[in-house]
Amino acid sequence: MGKKSVKENKNIYQKAREDIDMTRAAVEDATEGILSASRIEKIENGSLNAHPEDVIRMAKVYNKPELCNYFCTNECQIGKKYIPEVKTIHDLPQITMELLSKLNLLNRDKERLIDMTADGSIVEAERTDFEQFLEHLNEMSLAIETLKLWAEKELH
Repeated sequence: MGKKSVKENKNIYQKAREDIDMTRAAVEDATEGILSASRIEKIENGSLNAHPEDVIRMAKVYNKPELCNYFCTNECQIGKKYIPEVKTIHDLPQITMELLSKLNLLNRDKERLIDMTADGSIVEAERTDFEQFLEHLNEMSLAIETLKLWAEKELH
């Protein structure tokens, strides 16, 4: 058994591994050597950037699909722009209520969206309403991503 780290400011990957009391060697074994203990150590101490396939393996072994969301929203240039960051995965009832609340917002926006886009363009007077609709769409996207992460963690 490896010794416990006393390092402060541990990154998300180290915290995830330690949360399940798994050594780097055990992770290497669980990935059949594909993810070596030395590579994990370098990723955890920040001397090596994780690759997407590293994060996918860690997420699977640790049962922490949120690692993939973290990687995409914090370490990938495309993900930073297009993927909503899930900071907390609540319990299913709270996630469901949030999702339904966002759906209600979009439902209320529906008629206005039809009015704004019927002519094929957004005029200056409609811009604020359209930006509000986009914000509600982003909130819905985050609620969906949160539910997907919850399901990945709980059902797989």
